[in-house]
Amino acid sequence: MLKTSLYQEEAPPSPLQQTWLEFSKSHAAFFGLLCMCFFVLVISFGPLITPYSPLEQNTDALLVPPAWTASGGIDYMLGTDALGRDIMSRVVYGTRVTLGISLFLVIVSMIIGILIGAFAGMMRGLQSSILNHLLDSLMAIPTLLIAIIIVAILGPGLINSMWAITLALVPQFIHYTRDAVRSELRKPYAVAAKLDGASKAHMFRSTIFPNIIEMLVVRGTQALSTAILDISALGFLNLGVQAPGTELGAMLSEGLDISYIAPWSIAAPGGAIFLMILSINLVGDGLRSALHNRFLH
Repeated sequence: MLKTSLYQEEAPPSPLQQTWLEFSKSHAAFFGLLCMCFFVLVISFGPLITPYSPLEQNTDALLVPPAWTASGGIDYMLGTDALGRDIMSRVVYGTRVTLGISLFLVIVSMIIGILIGAFAGMMRGLQSSILNHLLDSLMAIPTLLIAIIIVAILGPGLINSMWAITLALVPQFIHYTRDAVRSELRKPYAVAAKLDGASKAHMFRSTIFPNIIEMLVVRGTQALSTAILDISALGFLNLGVQAPGTELGAMLSEGLDISYIAPWSIAAPGGAIFLMILSINLVGDGLRSALHNRFLH
């Protein structure tokens, strides 16, 4: 039996659907999303698509050019380095390390920053003033400089660099969450919930957090590009991943000495870093514009 509807109006799209409709209108943002999906596939299925181990050395194939050059071959699509290691395999594994660790660090920093920022946003008095001035001071220092100082104290290495980048990113999320919470607390719905007797924890969990989560996602994309730059810079300065580990920044450092005879040794990891940061920034700008246009409508 056919069901008929007396009303022909279409159901209004949800906030998430509205955001996606606005986001998909931007071709640049959509391209960035496709690139991000490609890199996620790379870090998920990297070992299945690499022809060689990233540490496997072949003394018979030193500094082999990429396949599209006259002296290149299909055995090494992106060529080899000074030790005969396949650059394509090393770039794939380096992308897994750089992007995978950056994603993990941003998630951890976001969780810690949201918890402390929510507490700071609802706090008043001397404690709030001291925390605000401390955060403002930390925000004035570049995250890379903070990370270098922490690594200089703790010593070089992957774990220490992860701690350094996390501690450098946390103040940003505290700052954004604190400002967003204070802004939301001044709105009528938050005042009504407070007058209704809701506790601060309940207000944040049920009313404030759902309204700031989209802003935090946009800030998270910005922090992700910062984390990628920082971990690559620490690797390039030999303060992060140590040999024989594979990481894009460390690969740039290793290929710098032979760049004049084997430019592909730095072009491949450098191009991977550039595309990752470009795609993440395009997605972040697209999300920011989509949210802005959604609220206007």
